[in-house]
Amino acid sequence: MNKLCIGIATLFCGFTFAQEFLQPSDTFSHKAIAYITLAGGKELQGTITDIDRKKGLIEEIVIKDGKGKKQTLKPEQIHHMYLMPNLLSKANNSVEALKEANNYTDKRLNNALLGKGYVYFENVPVMVKKKRMNMLMQLVNPDFCSKIKVYHDPRARETTSLGIGPLSVAGGIDKSYYVSKNGEVAYKFEKSDYKDSFIPMFQSCSALMEKYKNDIAWRDFEKHVYEYTTECN
Repeated sequence: MNKLCIGIATLFCGFTFAQEFLQPSDTFSHKAIAYITLAGGKELQGTITDIDRKKGLIEEIVIKDGKGKKQTLKPEQIHHMYLMPNLLSKANNSVEALKEANNYTDKRLNNALLGKGYVYFENVPVMVKKKRMNMLMQLVNPDFCSKIKVYHDPRARETTSLGIGPLSVAGGIDKSYYVSKNGEVAYKFEKSDYKDSFIPMFQSCSALMEKYKNDIAWRDFEKHVYEYTTECN
């Protein structure tokens, strides 16, 4: 095995046991079964034939059932859904998909689907500037979301990443997310404001505050959320 392959293997081994946010997925399989639960509780299964977006946000989804019948859905009609990323997106998430379900997930999540590499979207209330609205958001911390849910910001820029060909293997975390703590309305959480936002977010955990008081860095946001979830009462 050459040095490059060894390096890649080392990186992947490190990621397997790291508690990190999932890389967000923008494109999804047209062959794998999608699982959609409507706002009224009805469950749909079928293949995704089209997803329309505006400014990164999903505006419309077309799903085809086993009989070939198509149905067009608006975000407000969907309570939550599980979609399988396409091959490239799935490669970016392949390590995260190896994680086992634990006690820190939302018990309503289907861990069997998440373990197969599906990504999870849910309809959540979000504050956009001073306006509250409901949006279909992708959860990026399903393994440790029982206290704080972190959602992909479709307009976020990324930090620098390490990439080999089309596959990003390190770094590249977004510079902003939408965050909901203890079921509250989600709001935008940004890298540029992190030092000011750290205390309000984590102040109920004195151990975490003491540990990171002299080194509050956005690069550790994933770690902070994970430790707050697993180590703080």
